[in-house]
Amino acid sequence: MTAETRTDALTRPAATAPARAPHKPRRGRFGVHLFLTAVSLAFLAPLLLAVYASLRPYEETAQHGYFSWPKRLSLDYYREAYTESGMGKYFINTLLIAVPGVIITLFLAAFVAFAVSRLRIRGGIVLLMFFTAGNLLPQQVIVTPLYVLFNRIPLPWWMSDSLKMYDSYWAVIIVNIAFQLGFCVFVLANFMRTLPQEILESAIVDGAGVWTQFWRITLPLCRPALAALGTLEFTWIYNDFLWALIFISNPDKLPITSSLNNLRGQFFTDYNLLAAGSVLVALPTILVFLLLQRHFIAGLTLGSTKG
Repeated sequence: MTAETRTDALTRPAATAPARAPHKPRRGRFGVHLFLTAVSLAFLAPLLLAVYASLRPYEETAQHGYFSWPKRLSLDYYREAYTESGMGKYFINTLLIAVPGVIITLFLAAFVAFAVSRLRIRGGIVLLMFFTAGNLLPQQVIVTPLYVLFNRIPLPWWMSDSLKMYDSYWAVIIVNIAFQLGFCVFVLANFMRTLPQEILESAIVDGAGVWTQFWRITLPLCRPALAALGTLEFTWIYNDFLWALIFISNPDKLPITSSLNNLRGQFFTDYNLLAAGSVLVALPTILVFLLLQRHFIAGLTLGSTKG
């Protein structure tokens, strides 16, 4: 290499790497976001309309319609709805139904899921399909048989004031457990399959029995799944209206969802007052979702991957 060639090589500007093209968002992603926004607004529209109507006087909406511009907004209907319907008492009734229902459902579902997914038993898949198929049965089909059955089944005096299961909290609790058990077994069984099998094998080598494998090893590892199912089950049982209306005749035992009937008059119904009561009834479930939304979102993907 001559001196001139070396000089040209040193003074020549270095070749620049080709600039990368800026990352362009996919065209389909904008359409997905637009679709999801429209669906979210469609689901939120009834709730927003109920909140908007509950803040306006009935005379104003009756004259100008619910979609008119408000002249005055107030919280008077919320105070009236809470005092007239006695929601504090009905909320306690709801807790007496929802809390035992959720605890018993998760406890029984964990037993069945452990037997199906971790123990080698014959017909485990068939048993899992049987529990899952129970959710496909329409609830309205068995209303009449259950009504007759609960009127004939006696309860001990220490479990209910009435001599029969009908008109007791246990009737509603048992029905909710029966319909929610299949879904919980399905989710927990899929989640338990993702747990490493080596953990149970090590426990068996150390002399752990079946109960120790379930209670002290598998169940603590299922806390994320149990938390997600607990929040979901509490929301579903809290929002139940059908079974309490059928199996409970005493008005003082009805849950909070049935307290809205107290806001309906015999000859006239103030729908703005009814909207305020509906918002108050829905408020606890909204707060539960906002506080525990991480568990709700995690519950959508439980068991979707296998470790």
